[in-house]
Amino acid sequence: MDSKKLRKRASYFVGWLLLRTCSLIAKLIPGRYVYSFARIVGGLGYSFASKQRKIALEGLALAFGEGKSTRQVEKIAKDCFIGIAKSGIELVYLPDKPELVASRVRLEGREHLEKALSKGKGVILVSAHFGNFPLMLLRLSLEGYKTGAIMRPMKDNRVEKFFMRMRDEYKIKTIYSIPRKACVLNSLKSLRANELLFIPLDQNFGTGGVFVNFFGRKAATATGPIVLAQRTQAAVVPCFIIREKDDSHRIIFEPPLELTQKANDQEPMTLHIQRITDIIESYIRQYPAEWGWIHRRWKSRPQLEKEGG
Repeated sequence: MDSKKLRKRASYFVGWLLLRTCSLIAKLIPGRYVYSFARIVGGLGYSFASKQRKIALEGLALAFGEGKSTRQVEKIAKDCFIGIAKSGIELVYLPDKPELVASRVRLEGREHLEKALSKGKGVILVSAHFGNFPLMLLRLSLEGYKTGAIMRPMKDNRVEKFFMRMRDEYKIKTIYSIPRKACVLNSLKSLRANELLFIPLDQNFGTGGVFVNFFGRKAATATGPIVLAQRTQAAVVPCFIIREKDDSHRIIFEPPLELTQKANDQEPMTLHIQRITDIIESYIRQYPAEWGWIHRRWKSRPQLEKEGG
């Protein structure tokens, strides 16, 4: 086994060990100290996870350019790490406390969701890796909504199983993005059963999608939500979960998107995906620390840009 694979295995093991340790501590300490503990974990993560910190700072520089100072960018990046830590701690501390979840996570714009569901064609909740989105799925499931999500499997199987148990316990259906055929079939089945299907649309898609503007730069983006909506007539409802200053949460449902054009060709499809991306960007601009900046969103580049050097 080469050194690169050994380092990768070692990093996965350390990550798994930290997850288990933090999970145990979060369950043992009094509730009033949970978020203080999360802030410490997030601060340490920002200090020692140099690769992820570099990705976050580079992404913020690309997104905001000269619009934010170096100090502002560094604060957003650190707050992002702290937010991720808080979300992780919440996912081990809150699930067995449904009353606390209900009281600390409120729904806003629920009438938009109910209107979409009333059509009986299923609802595509299009969103991003923004805020504590797994907690949003938990809240919706506890509220009685049949909820599923399209997700990429985590690189470490132990971590994947850890969170899979939680999703299974609260009847949140997991639809893996690969293999693609199974993903499409399972997604269609959920929507035709008039269920909620959460699809994050904010990660680099590589090839097979479309390039749309995201913070003024072309970003490779999947087309799945629009393709599924066309095949099922499911409503497409943008939604986001926002952390408040007191660490409560607000889930916002936007009005369903009107897909007036049938996207049989690339241009209308790109327009639809651009509309969704613009909504995602607007939330990130308003709450920049809520987004997962540790992802290389602009990694894939358009072919013409590559050829032009």
